[in-house]
Amino acid sequence: MTRPQASGTRCELRGTIASAGFSSGHRFVVGYWDESPIGPLVDVMWARPDGSRVLLVDRQEGADLITAVYRFDAVEVMPMAARLDGGVLVVAAGGLGLTMRGGRPWPIPLPRLRSRTLVRPLEGLLARALLGVRTWGVSPSGVQEWYRADEYRRVVAGEAAWNGRDLGALRRFHEPARFGFSEPPRWPSMVRVRPLLHDPSGHLAKVVGREGVIGDGPSPSP
Repeated sequence: MTRPQASGTRCELRGTIASAGFSSGHRFVVGYWDESPIGPLVDVMWARPDGSRVLLVDRQEGADLITAVYRFDAVEVMPMAARLDGGVLVVAAGGLGLTMRGGRPWPIPLPRLRSRTLVRPLEGLLARALLGVRTWGVSPSGVQEWYRADEYRRVVAGEAAWNGRDLGALRRFHEPARFGFSEPPRWPSMVRVRPLLHDPSGHLAKVVGREGVIGDGPSPSP
């Protein structure tokens, strides 16, 4: 029997998502991608105290990919320096300096089983209960996403500064950032993830090209 094929574009990223809030009201979600449809990539999603959402990214190609999935009030393409060494992430982007230090890594078991439809609801319930996140959903632009997590670290220390001004003490996310279908974990965190994206409209194909598409297959939605 021939397996039904899904229409649209499917692509995958592999890397780490680090998120933290600070007492000044600034909140950050950093994507440190070892692999993406356009190669290694670093981006910073920044929710400011006034509610505005800003994307910082190091090249226009990265901005095109991320804004095909998410919506922002401003996008700034600028030189960025970032490194992730074990559980320590350091990012410098323009006037922004950001450091997060992760604690003990906790592997998330059964990575292969999470490709099966019956396991996804259980995974989603656990993620919601333990971290306050959703593992699948539809982005503001209509892209279906499934976040498969492989490792979790609690961020135990962090600093952020903007143009030399300290942004305060590390704290949990009290206000929604509104970047996508799910908010970041309640507490500052680093999570190794493999997001699978499925765009029924095919708009992603215009950004990633055919070499970035991983082929037809089932949608990441449950």
